[in-house]
Amino acid sequence: MNGEMKKRSLLKKFLTFFLSLRTAIWLLLTLICLLFYGAVIMPVREEFQSLHTVRLFQWVAENPLGITWWLWASLWVISLLTANTLLCSIESIMKKKSARQWLLVLSPQVVHIGFLFILLAHLLSGYGSFRGTAVVYENAGLTLPNNNDVVFKSIHVDTDPMGYSKDWSADIEYFKDGRFMKADRVRPNRPSFQDGLGIFIKTVQFRPYPVAVIEVSREPGAVWALIGGILFMAGMMTLLLFKIRKEEARD
Repeated sequence: MNGEMKKRSLLKKFLTFFLSLRTAIWLLLTLICLLFYGAVIMPVREEFQSLHTVRLFQWVAENPLGITWWLWASLWVISLLTANTLLCSIESIMKKKSARQWLLVLSPQVVHIGFLFILLAHLLSGYGSFRGTAVVYENAGLTLPNNNDVVFKSIHVDTDPMGYSKDWSADIEYFKDGRFMKADRVRPNRPSFQDGLGIFIKTVQFRPYPVAVIEVSREPGAVWALIGGILFMAGMMTLLLFKIRKEEARD
């Protein structure tokens, strides 16, 4: 009997902690302090210079705890904040299950879901992202991290009457195990995507021969970040519209 009461007491304390708005505020303040510390220390430590070129979790695993402790702490705080957001959303819906204006009830939860999707996007990108640069020549081939081969058939540049470059592009072809897959053209504002990898062309040079600087990247969280952003904005806009209608009704 005493054991059962202790379990209920612990569960009640657990729910009280995670369902508290004060908990969310303290977690956010802690996260801000940790990230502020990171923003101050990152420019002065040489180890952080490679952070933007490798996956976050790979970089964290390869560096000592004395450098990465604030990132680990930030991840724990974000995990607690995620649990707080989920439980608060569930509690809010359960308490207002008899409400007439369901759209008004659900809008804050849509904002919360959007926020969680954005966190998921960063988690996926931190675990499985890839970014690398290369210099390629015409008719040169590269083997991509997904084991596809890409051949740069030709490099083009458009110039204005003064002779300045105004646009450039590269015609590419994808191959898989020696079999042709598709042809595409890469431009500064139009990358090429195949099997989750994107090829971006940065700049070109034609002297003494045509070369292009490209970036190959993979962002598995991009779609989830887009979904999260749309949901977040939709929830905020709905709340704003209800606020405007409420103010108009008072007038």
